Amino acid sequence: MKAAASVRRAAGSPSRQKWGLRVLGSVLSMMVAACSAPSGDRTEGVASTRQAIQPTPWTGTWSASPQSGGMTFGQQTLRQVVHTSIGGSAARVQLSNVFGSDSVEISDVHIALNTSGSSIDPTTDRQVTFGGQSMTTISAGGLGVSDAIDFAVPALGKVAVSMYFPQSTNVATYHQQGTQTNYYVSGDVSGNANLDNAQTTSSYYLLANLDVQNNGALGAVVAFGASITDGFASAQDANDRWPDFLATRLNTAGIEVGVLNQGVNGNQLLVDGSGQSALHRFARDVLAQPRVRWVIISDDPINDLGDQRPPPSGGQLTQGLSELLTNAHQAGVKVLCSTLTPFQGASYWTAAGETGRDDYNAFVRSPASGCDAIVDQDTATHDPSKPTWYLPADDSGDHLHPSDQGRQAIADAVPLTLFAATPTSPEAGNEDGSDASDRSIDAQVIDSTPPDDQMADSNSADAGVLATGLQADAEGDDADSASDAPDDETPKIADGGARSSAMGQPSPPSMGTRGCNISPEKVSGDYADISVLFAVGASMVVTRRRANRGAKGR
Repeated sequence: MKAAASVRRAAGSPSRQKWGLRVLGSVLSMMVAACSAPSGDRTEGVASTRQAIQPTPWTGTWSASPQSGGMTFGQQTLRQVVHTSIGGSAARVQLSNVFGSDSVEISDVHIALNTSGSSIDPTTDRQVTFGGQSMTTISAGGLGVSDAIDFAVPALGKVAVSMYFPQSTNVATYHQQGTQTNYYVSGDVSGNANLDNAQTTSSYYLLANLDVQNNGALGAVVAFGASITDGFASAQDANDRWPDFLATRLNTAGIEVGVLNQGVNGNQLLVDGSGQSALHRFARDVLAQPRVRWVIISDDPINDLGDQRPPPSGGQLTQGLSELLTNAHQAGVKVLCSTLTPFQGASYWTAAGETGRDDYNAFVRSPASGCDAIVDQDTATHDPSKPTWYLPADDSGDHLHPSDQGRQAIADAVPLTLFAATPTSPEAGNEDGSDASDRSIDAQVIDSTPPDDQMADSNSADAGVLATGLQADAEGDDADSASDAPDDETPKIADGGARSSAMGQPSPPSMGTRGCNISPEKVSGDYADISVLFAVGASMVVTRRRANRGAKGR
């Protein structure tokens, strides 16, 4: 890593950072070509891959942020139901084992339209393959992406993904706050229309993304936050989280934008606690999403203000927000900054926390914030006569989480005009005027191992791993960054989709492109030369600009 360290010193200038992003994109696309090609053709480079692919990119229609925790499955079928945002003519599934210490073997994966409960419409049932095989092994810390599936995905519909665990498997990656009834039963019955005598769970296991091919899709927006975004206090199986309401608004307006919920219950902006902080998971949970073009930064800072003693200042919170803004803009992603909803009356409210909320909201509303748009969640939900409290109708009852009406008010506060704008200039897209929508790291496999001492609390909605290969963050940029993520947290990544035309790279794979898995050994073995280039490019993408790191040490 000496090469990465030497380059890091020069990473401060904007031109260097943008050059580094292009290097990173080029390296990732080289890895995709190697992953997608037959083993005997992996030395032929990217040119042949460009000729074989189709122009329709993958766009996310549903997602859930991976967290540390889970349960054991053995000789059982797991059927999980997701609620889509946009439709498409083809689908692919992403399964994350990012927090696993062991590989996970699954087989007989199926996708179908869900009718009710555990039932599916058998006429829509399709088998899902990985590299042309019905069985796949996802390495520890890895992400497995399926082959393209000839399956019509409806907008605002329910899709069931079923998988079989042929042997006892400790699934260590899940999403705790699913607010969705999912089903598991003994035996290999993934293709069955109904799962009789099934047990239920409200969490998601391994399933991280459902992506679609949709020629009319403009891209995806990520709803990035904590429990308010995750849907805490919303009804089971109702799909009435505020990102769901936003997806309905976009659909009604005829705006084809995928809405990806990356809320994590208990998450904080600045510090690791209930999993890793928003700062540490932003690159994976936002920038790596398929065709991400926008992100709504929502409610994480409320937990910083409530959980930390003393709470961070408004200045510390805005420094964290500014870091996310910088990273998003360098990746060509527009940022909608949210003001913080009121929380007086909640168990962890303090006067000092209220001062921090007021200062943070003032910054978000100011021209100096650098936000591309504002989602004024505060104004949408507070009581005008008591601005530090929710409107009674918008309060779920705990004075922290909004009611159904409050979540609708948040969704209604999102300005749809930003999504409808077609990028035709540098201000609306990449610096050369091309579309920024394909600049996501459309990750085929991300091998990242989180630190053991930060991932123990599976009931606290652990957040994620540090970045998708942003090694300047993973290994420490400066001498004063000792409180950042530990050195052993360096991710290992391989890209399974393509980068944007603005970066001189091909579009993502077509229907015929197979998924694959790349283990850490592959990155250090067959792809050793690429990994060196990756380290150089990644080191120049992001520089830390936090002047006060006091909150990071908590």
